[in-house]
Amino acid sequence: MVFFDCHGIVHHEFAPEGKTVNAAFYVEGLKRLRDRVHHVRPELWEERRWILHQDNAPAHSALIVHEFLARNSITVLEHPPYSPNLAPCDFFLVPQMQIGAAGAAFGGCDDD
Repeated sequence: MVFFDCHGIVHHEFAPEGKTVNAAFYVEGLKRLRDRVHHVRPELWEERRWILHQDNAPAHSALIVHEFLARNSITVLEHPPYSPNLAPCDFFLVPQMQIGAAGAAFGGCDDD
């Protein structure tokens, strides 16, 4: 999971091998994100100006996720259904990863 804003990555974490990102796992990640925003974006935290934008994945739309967000007064920018063109990762994260990977050689693929 990667959470970012216009200044860069705020928080990221990987699911353990063999673990599915379900609603319970996502809520735990949101707890760590909340703490991270408090730490790295204190001005947004204090003024309650940070907004979460997530897609409509089943883990994101589960009741326990909505309850956590409501309990913690986290504002969510609604994502229209079936809108793959609104994927912020396509405009921010993927180009940043491409810059970081430029010129790198990756093993493990056999073209033969």
